[in-house]
Amino acid sequence: MQTDISKYFIELVSIDSESRDERAIADKLIADLKELGAEVTEDDSTGFSKGNTGNILARFPGKVDKAPILFCSHIDTVVPGKGIKPRIEDGKIYSDGSTVLGADDKSGVAQIMQGIKTLKDSGIDHAPIEVLFTVCEEIGLLGSKSFDKSQLKSAFGYAFDTQNVGDLILGAPSQNSFVITIYGKEAHAGVEPEKGINAIRVASEAIAAMPLGRIDFETTSNLGVIKGGMATNIVPNKVEIRGEARSHNPQKLDRVCLDIRKAVEDAVSRHQGDLVKAGFSFDLENEYKSFRVSEDAEPVILAKSALSRLGIEARTAVGGGGSDANNIGAAGIPTIICGTGMMRYHTVNEFIAIKDLEAGAAFVTELLKLYANS
Repeated sequence: MQTDISKYFIELVSIDSESRDERAIADKLIADLKELGAEVTEDDSTGFSKGNTGNILARFPGKVDKAPILFCSHIDTVVPGKGIKPRIEDGKIYSDGSTVLGADDKSGVAQIMQGIKTLKDSGIDHAPIEVLFTVCEEIGLLGSKSFDKSQLKSAFGYAFDTQNVGDLILGAPSQNSFVITIYGKEAHAGVEPEKGINAIRVASEAIAAMPLGRIDFETTSNLGVIKGGMATNIVPNKVEIRGEARSHNPQKLDRVCLDIRKAVEDAVSRHQGDLVKAGFSFDLENEYKSFRVSEDAEPVILAKSALSRLGIEARTAVGGGGSDANNIGAAGIPTIICGTGMMRYHTVNEFIAIKDLEAGAAFVTELLKLYANS
């Protein structure tokens, strides 16, 4: 296994691993984890994720008699993530511009691996370590959803999956996803439109009345996909709308979803003729639960101390997106999200500074040292 983290990171991102196709990167990491002395297992979550790879759990025994400490990152990337050709320019690593770089989240993977390697190479005694590398995070946290969290014995954890080194995300919202289908009635648009009900019009009225965007400081909602209609000379009989709502407050999340449904009900109720009537279905699913770790919790104090010893400013915040930390935290293991240095992720302009890769790995090592002695 490479000792130079920039070379190791380049090795990782050069392996294709778009969501549901993480087999090659998993095989590489399983081999490297075993080389570092871990006991490694892979679960059977492929039935849930519909991918070709399970989640990887690695356990490192420790000589310090404490509960394990958990490190987590996901090994899948967004598209376009095939044939990544990394290049170094001015101390930063980029792709060639035709794909993402994959720093989201292979920067986290590399930092965890190199941080543990540095500790192991030093011979310093440490507490037990658990490492969880998840699959299909980018398409709905599918890996951490399906993973049997009861296998984890850690006291708390760190998910390396946000932007700046030094960022500590202590909370994230719950998310509900919904699919709304508006049913109208087809008719010839030029000959007898009055015999139809235009589902696009009904959907438009509903959308105009929905609470969307920034609802308040901890609640958002969005419509991301709308599909409907077959041709301009046919009154459309069906429209499908896909959206989401997020909130740090479960009551507010319930309220905004009820308000969205009410907007649909009201719009449909205005299109009820004697012979033809509009209708709808509303399918709602909770994607993940919110989490919040207090400023004075042990993982936060430990992280701040480790960053301070490295001369890195700690910045705590509450995030607006979901991550594997939501699902791990819901299982009773307080987990905060740590920055890795990834920039402009989910775009072909993604990059990471080599100094940030090095700082993230040093942060992992320092966390392990401090935890053993705390």
